[in-house]
Amino acid sequence: MNMARLWTVARLELLQRVRTVSWYVLLGVFALVLVGVTALAFPAFGGVVSDSGQRGSGIYSTIVVITLLLVVLVSPTLSGNSLNGDRDAATLAPVQVTLARTSEILLGKVLAGWITGLAFAAVAAPFLVIATFAGGVDPAVVVVSLVVLVVEIGIIAAVGVGLSGILARPLFSVAATYLVVAALVFGTLIAFGLGGAALSSEATTTYRGLQYTMDGSPECRDGSSDCANDPSRIACAEPQVSTYTVPRFDHVWWILAANPFVILADATPAEYDRNGYPVDLFGQITAGVRAAQIVPGLETSIDDCEPSAMQYDGGPTAQEIRAQTVPSWFVGLGVQLVLAVLLLVAAGSRTRTPARALPPGTRIA
Repeated sequence: MNMARLWTVARLELLQRVRTVSWYVLLGVFALVLVGVTALAFPAFGGVVSDSGQRGSGIYSTIVVITLLLVVLVSPTLSGNSLNGDRDAATLAPVQVTLARTSEILLGKVLAGWITGLAFAAVAAPFLVIATFAGGVDPAVVVVSLVVLVVEIGIIAAVGVGLSGILARPLFSVAATYLVVAALVFGTLIAFGLGGAALSSEATTTYRGLQYTMDGSPECRDGSSDCANDPSRIACAEPQVSTYTVPRFDHVWWILAANPFVILADATPAEYDRNGYPVDLFGQITAGVRAAQIVPGLETSIDDCEPSAMQYDGGPTAQEIRAQTVPSWFVGLGVQLVLAVLLLVAAGSRTRTPARALPPGTRIA
């Protein structure tokens, strides 16, 4: 692996992209979207987060999540035709006859796609700085979230370059890259919802209420009629048992591990208020994902005759749920990395020269 040749390939790719006017238009639209999101995030979190010292963390997390969303929407277009687009334009063959190896060409394309995606993160940098002015942004949150964001941009670029080397047509490879990204972002959510509903279990609830007469007054155990103000003297009705189905998300929570937004939120340290509830999007996303790991109660009882047994403590807070459950971001990140490497290996085998056979319609030079 020669780093000089790798960088030469990446630089050529970057020069092709930066020269186009549409590239700057895209960055401008990206900046306008972030202006609107930042302007709305300040009053939104100002009304949701009571502690003014923690509002900055919510605004910061919103900008990071929106940045990842926009990068996910744009990156497949930029990297999904890196190899087959050059092959169609007859610019790949001249590079292949140089000293540059196939691995250097592939990694150079990935590096160029990665840097291109990072340009969008660079556009978001001023808005992230503005969010910190609102206060409450933990430096650890900034470091971890930006590292995960950079890694996700690189993975999406690698997936696009890999598919552009496997598929002969640029249009199909761009569409396939979008499908892979959509499978990670939306497919995991759909599979999670459908899987949890398909694996539902039957739950029962036993309810025992107080006994009332036909005129609506409580029926006293001692036969008197003056027990309305003393629930302990009111007769109890026969217990009633009802059954219903409960989706078992605790069996399929791991599907969400490969979702880029779940990885970002789960890896980033969340911030909570004094009551243990999240004040940023990272904590809110993590609270929902981690709560799915908890096994639902399949047998519950409600007894109005024993009010002491019905004391409800509100359940665990989001902070307690996060402490009681296991993280999954490293598993999802590993799955994405394995997927990207496999696609690049397959692309390398299709791009290597001399080739024994070419796909139908492939242009050599």
